[in-house]
Amino acid sequence: MYGDCQVMSSSTVGGNPMPSDNSSLYNSTIQNPNFNFMANISPFNMFSPILPKEEAAAAMAKAKEDILESGSGSEHIEGASGNEQEAEQQPPAKIKRYHRHTARQIQEMESLFKECPHPDDKQRLKLSQDLGLKPRQVKFWFQNRRTQMKAQQDRQENVVLRAENESLKTENYRLQATLRNIVCPNCGGPAVLGEMGYDEQQLRIENARLKEEFERVCCMVSQYNGRTMQAMGPNSDLMQQQPHSLELDMGVGVGVYPRKLDEQHMSNCPSDMMPLSFMPETSHFAGNTLILEEEKSLAMELAMSSMNELLKMWQTDEPLWVQEADTGKYVLNLEEYARMFSWSANLKLNSHQLRTEATRDTAVVIMNSITLVDAFLDANKWMELFPSIVSRAKTLQIVHSEVPDHATGSIHLMYAELQVLSPLVPTREAHFLRYCQHNAEEGTWAIVDFPIDGFHNDYSPSFPFYKRRPSGCIIQDMPNGYSKVTWVEHAEVEDGPINAVFSNLVSSGVAFGAQRWLAVLQRQCERLASLMARNIPDLGVIPSPEARKSVMNLSQRMIRTFCLNISTCYGQSWTALSESAEDTVRITTRRVTDPGQPNGLILSAVSTTWMPFQHKQVFDFLRDERSRAQLDVLSNGNSLNEVAHIANGSNPGNCISLLRINVASNSSQSVELVLQESCTDDSGSLVVYATVDVDAIQMVMNGEDPSCIPVLPMGFVVVPITNSSNESTKESGCLLTVCLQVLASTMPNSKLNLSSVTAINHHLCNIVQQITALLNSTNAAAAFTTDADAPAPSPAVAD
Repeated sequence: MYGDCQVMSSSTVGGNPMPSDNSSLYNSTIQNPNFNFMANISPFNMFSPILPKEEAAAAMAKAKEDILESGSGSEHIEGASGNEQEAEQQPPAKIKRYHRHTARQIQEMESLFKECPHPDDKQRLKLSQDLGLKPRQVKFWFQNRRTQMKAQQDRQENVVLRAENESLKTENYRLQATLRNIVCPNCGGPAVLGEMGYDEQQLRIENARLKEEFERVCCMVSQYNGRTMQAMGPNSDLMQQQPHSLELDMGVGVGVYPRKLDEQHMSNCPSDMMPLSFMPETSHFAGNTLILEEEKSLAMELAMSSMNELLKMWQTDEPLWVQEADTGKYVLNLEEYARMFSWSANLKLNSHQLRTEATRDTAVVIMNSITLVDAFLDANKWMELFPSIVSRAKTLQIVHSEVPDHATGSIHLMYAELQVLSPLVPTREAHFLRYCQHNAEEGTWAIVDFPIDGFHNDYSPSFPFYKRRPSGCIIQDMPNGYSKVTWVEHAEVEDGPINAVFSNLVSSGVAFGAQRWLAVLQRQCERLASLMARNIPDLGVIPSPEARKSVMNLSQRMIRTFCLNISTCYGQSWTALSESAEDTVRITTRRVTDPGQPNGLILSAVSTTWMPFQHKQVFDFLRDERSRAQLDVLSNGNSLNEVAHIANGSNPGNCISLLRINVASNSSQSVELVLQESCTDDSGSLVVYATVDVDAIQMVMNGEDPSCIPVLPMGFVVVPITNSSNESTKESGCLLTVCLQVLASTMPNSKLNLSSVTAINHHLCNIVQQITALLNSTNAAAAFTTDADAPAPSPAVAD
């Protein structure tokens, strides 16, 4: 995916040594060879018709004479010509009666072919005289050349048509799955469409969506003004009297609003139907309205002014950026900003409703500028580069491109949804334009994102409101394939329904700030460098670099799936088990029929707890298989043994492990492995794992495609947090988020029972309690050891 990424040796390259603080893990040159793909054309056998013996002999003699006259000199023909095949069948002693065309003859015929693929008799005669060939040889050469050209065009058209066919198949499958998954909004059971027309189905789905949106607004109003807002419609009273369905994924409202569960199900389903709430194509994703031709000049003007703003925010320190004394972070001076950029003075229009987030940070990453720019301009690569931040992204339109297939000067219309790894924080959605500019004199690349609503109002704002002000990064090349990246993040946001445990993290700008973007970028660049390395020694049973790469790809998909299933991305709704504001347990269900995850009804539960322990201490405890085996609720009394280890960076906490579950010899339980990846940076840490069987891992080791292996990841998210901004009195700690996922039923259309919800809630509580108890005992043991090793106080000496 990132074939251009190069990691240079730690020795001197071009007179510039690599920074000395990097691990020796990367003291090698990583090269990615370029592959040339050529389609092999199978020769077609020509079958002659059934002719009388005399006519067949005459036809054979004439065909042989034509072949001898035509020659076989075209070096552009794929496969051997007729003369070469005949020559191979003849004994070696015989003299070949043909000759190859010379380079000059081929060049002259190619030149004429480009101008006139079908020359007439006069042109062929003149060309044959000039080249010393027979007219029939020229004629046959042009025939072969046209045949070859036609075959190449056919192959290209086949590739395009095949891709379009696969796209149509995928779209058809998605539409069929949506129709199959239409359910009753009350009982969650399958709804019968009967003879209902397609338009009526769409109207009913839209009606159900609007009802859900209205109830979300009602809930918001009641949250802010303390009064309950009644739902509209003739069935509003009935809806309030009816008990809620236990079908959790059909719950009304976003996950941060509590809702009581009830075991009763509605027996009579109304006619309003809606698709499942897990990862739908919401109205904010990939709008149909594009930038018109007459708007492109205005887009370019805004791109230039936004780029100028980004560069000034990069180059200017005080008074534009003021450094805080207690934290050392730079904060944007809004008054100075409004003075410097008059066109952005409307920041204060809705100051009572909107809040400004602005952060800046600089870091050195192990990736060259060309590869970084390519990743930022490709939506899929951008998502893979920031799996814990960018939940989904899409390039809607390439508005402008100065040079085809070149980054500089290009403007892309994009959509993105940004996330925090918790259902307690709503995602942020935005449409924006991304502009790229290369400064060859300074050796820098600049990428700026700026809002589209300045001249385009067809995209409805997201909820909660989020506008991406001119933000982006400046990339400077450094020796040995490194890059210095300065990140500026600037946005106007509306604080939506955020749980109190995350309020400080979000309001301080840390959750979506420049520091988090750069910390994740540094870690992911090291991971990509490790992915492309071929000479890094791994521990355990990994037999080859190809097997190592396949295991890393499987683990990357596990991380990506985990990040998507733990947040509110794709409109995924979560349900609270109690109405208490202090309860952070959220659950949801989703029906899975696609490959890559176990098919059926999956129940997910997430809980976040503040812990009075250092971020690194909690992370080291959770990633160690020996300490995690002490958690009875996770290990079931079985110990774990590491059988393979892959390093992902200079930090020993960034690694992938294959853990064997040790079961008793007389147990009937089959042997299973645990695929685990742990990663840490300044913004937080992840420990994600999933059970896989031995046959699946063996298939991965053999180099087969791991995308079909079902993975159901679980894990932990640890985020450092500070309760006070006062450096002298602050109490440091961390937020621990635990995510569990279980296959509640192998039937996607089955319903969830209350016992499953109770069991997984009890499981979550036990995990948090055991982690807290074990960490407390570890700290107590460490404190006791320290006191025991301290020297005894010396006795007092009398005067």
